Amino acid sequence: MEDPLNLFHTNIFYPDRLTLAYSDHLVIPGIFVAPLFWIGLSPVLIYNLLLITGFALTGWTMSLLIHNWTSSQLAGLISGSLVAFNAFTLTRFPQIQDQHLEFLPAALWALDRLLCRPSVQRAVSLSGWFVLQSLTTGYWLLFTTVAMVGGAAARPREFLAKPRWSFLLHAALAGSVAILLLLPFLLPYWTVSREQGLVRSLDEVARYSAQFGSYLATGGRFHFNLWSESFYINGAESLFPGVVALSLVIVATWSGIAFRNRRARMALSFGLIAFALSFGPAFPGYETLYNVFPLMPGIRNAARFGQLVLVAIAVLAGFGWLTISRSLQNSTISNPRRVILTLGISLLIAVHSEAIRTPISYSVAPETPSEWNIIKSLGSDAVLVIFPFPEPRAFFQNGRYLLYSTSNFTPMLNGYSGFTPPSYRRHADAIQSFPEQVSLDYLRSIGATHLVVEVQNMNNATIDSLKSNRRLQLIFSGQQLTIYALPKGTS
Repeated sequence: MEDPLNLFHTNIFYPDRLTLAYSDHLVIPGIFVAPLFWIGLSPVLIYNLLLITGFALTGWTMSLLIHNWTSSQLAGLISGSLVAFNAFTLTRFPQIQDQHLEFLPAALWALDRLLCRPSVQRAVSLSGWFVLQSLTTGYWLLFTTVAMVGGAAARPREFLAKPRWSFLLHAALAGSVAILLLLPFLLPYWTVSREQGLVRSLDEVARYSAQFGSYLATGGRFHFNLWSESFYINGAESLFPGVVALSLVIVATWSGIAFRNRRARMALSFGLIAFALSFGPAFPGYETLYNVFPLMPGIRNAARFGQLVLVAIAVLAGFGWLTISRSLQNSTISNPRRVILTLGISLLIAVHSEAIRTPISYSVAPETPSEWNIIKSLGSDAVLVIFPFPEPRAFFQNGRYLLYSTSNFTPMLNGYSGFTPPSYRRHADAIQSFPEQVSLDYLRSIGATHLVVEVQNMNNATIDSLKSNRRLQLIFSGQQLTIYALPKGTS
């Protein structure tokens, strides 16, 4: 946040540019917690607060939306709980962005208002909520687009109503404003896709697509122990909506409210679209969208469309409860309000009981070893290469280097992200002979200034060779690290 104009120029994968675009930028979650970093709170505490805030805000905003659409607080609480706490969100704690859907309900609310009565103000409101949700993660830029298009398509009488094309014109305005606001965040990804080849192939997408078993998988303890364990595969997405949710959706569908109610119909529409797309190239229309829609080639994990399916199910569940409560209200039972309240609270408790995922394993947060603080003294022009330098297929082992670099943010050839850039592969090939002189010459030629060597992870022959190399200048020698300067003219 100190230099927002260079937000995408991170310290990893030197000398590449725009390296933040190798992963999600997480701008909105970052804005949420920036003040907490400024006042010096622990990163672990900040992460946990951001995680809890995502659950709370997502559940709250969906609850408000469904309460507004159904005039039922219980419907809102049921839908909000289903969106915030489900098989997907409760198995993705490391992906903090997946808990932050708090702007999607507002975008759906704005779309509904624009369909009912198009106006410039409502179009700008829609674009604002759309942008906010899109800036939580790149996946939700695509998923929110699907929700908006699918939702609007379910209401043709309104978007084609007189005055002719009024909605379409205002929707075009909303889309134009959104594109202008998102352009500074989209251009780096476009540049990286062109320059670095960051495009997910259909074969790669197929490996990360849903199977029918994904919609039977859940980490919820009750279902997991009873029957779902065989469908729950580590690394695959868990998308089972829950028995209560499915039962309420059946009620909404069987009663016809899912088709008659224009708002419920929106959820039904984008839910079905997302369900089909979650199967990736196995769905016949996926390849066509991949070829014509610019956002699709950037998506690797098609199974994550299933999260939008769970959102649709949550919305429809709210309408299912509305149907049940109206039937009870109109029935001949005595004291229907008490029955409605009792049943509604029971269903709400059941929703949370199905979602309970315990025990949740925790690990001790790693700390940056004190010796790494010496890097701060190397100067603003320093460029590091840290050894061991993992080979490309194991480049995730650079993860701890990224953690350590947060204390100084010195540029380095090492890096870890959702994408292995060609430069990293070139570096790895060129320094296979390290610490022979040819590898040192290569490092200097691309701008590296310092070697940072984790002594305990290198073999003795390498350590001895570095010590005997008179062209290297020893800067620091400790129990864990040895740092050498690569003087100019090494070659």
